This record gives sequence, structure tokens and C-alpha cells, in this order.
Amino acid sequence: MSETILSIAVLAAAALIWGGVRLIQAKNEVRKGRLMIIAALVLFANVLIIAWPQ
Repeated sequence: MSETILSIAVLAAAALIWGGVRLIQAKNEVRKGRLMIIAALVLFANVLIIAWPQ
């Protein structure tokens, strides 16, 4: 169950990065795009903290 949740979190972070880059490029929404990318990095960091071998 935990692996499934982590996989979904990684996919969501990838979608956030993709959406953030698209916002910056296409619609010139730099502030929203940066916030989406920062949220994705935080999500990736959380996944790394949880999945780190002990």
C-alpha cells in the first residue's frame, strides 16, 4: 500500500513540474509556474524522506 501511495505522489510531482513549465512557457504565468515547481520539489523531498532506507 505504501509503495502505491509513493508512486502516485511521484506521478503527481511530475505532473506539477510539467504543468508549471507549461504555465511559464505558454501563458506567461511565471509566479504560478514557479509555485507549482516548488510544490513538486517539496513532494519529491517528502517521498525521498519516506522511502529512504534505514
